[in-house]
Amino acid sequence: MAKNLKDQLEALYCKYNRAEYIGSDPLMFVFDYDTAGEREVVGLLASCLAYGRVVQIQASVRRLLGAMGNSPREFVLNFSAKDHKHLAGFKHRFNDEYDMIIMLGAVKAMLKKFGSLENAMMSYYSPEDKNILPALDGFCGFLNSHIDADPLLAKGKAVKYLLSSPAGGSPCKRINMFLRWMVRCDEVDPGVWKNIPASKLIVPMDTHLARLSRIIGFHNKNTVNLKTAVEVTKKFAQIAPEDPVKYDFCLSRVGIVESCNGTACDYCKNCELAHLCH
Repeated sequence: MAKNLKDQLEALYCKYNRAEYIGSDPLMFVFDYDTAGEREVVGLLASCLAYGRVVQIQASVRRLLGAMGNSPREFVLNFSAKDHKHLAGFKHRFNDEYDMIIMLGAVKAMLKKFGSLENAMMSYYSPEDKNILPALDGFCGFLNSHIDADPLLAKGKAVKYLLSSPAGGSPCKRINMFLRWMVRCDEVDPGVWKNIPASKLIVPMDTHLARLSRIIGFHNKNTVNLKTAVEVTKKFAQIAPEDPVKYDFCLSRVGIVESCNGTACDYCKNCELAHLCH
């Protein structure tokens, strides 16, 4: 891998992988809580809603967490039909209150069985696996089994949109982003979980990362899937083998903070990747 590309990515990392930029990401809500138990629950729920415009995502996550009181974890653990009223009128693009009620029921079942979301993931994890995908498949499979069994499923018509599973072949951007938050530890990612190495993670392929990783030659697809995400992760691993998702946050800031969409703009003259783009 060309040394100058690593230097350019490191320059982007130094520029954007800083706490001051967390406010442009749903990760911001994780830092409102102090314990690992709270942070993992908040992180999962915030990542599930991380689609659409930033302002809209923030408003929806804030509305959801506001309904859950001071301890989202305890709210989930004690969640029952009497608590459905707290989510009345909830709406985030495709998802509504019934979707969230079903999702909270599935998360509750996971916490009740395993004690924590980390324990749940670790129950499916093997150090021999090449990456986190087999464990993630088990993790999502458990949640989806409870979603499928929920009596409200007929009303929660878009609940499956909240949780993409590797079994479906999608790039699983939001759940992989959640894993990045939980596993990595630096100025941006809190590193809540301690037992999974960052080397096992898969890059969260959102619109911005898909476009920029294509520009730097890491894939040539117009439409990305899980296979593309794995391919791109391998390319990043040639630069940072112990931490292949290291550059996810900083590359996404190019699109989210600088409003870059691949066309020429004022930001180009300050962009480390401009010579590859034009």
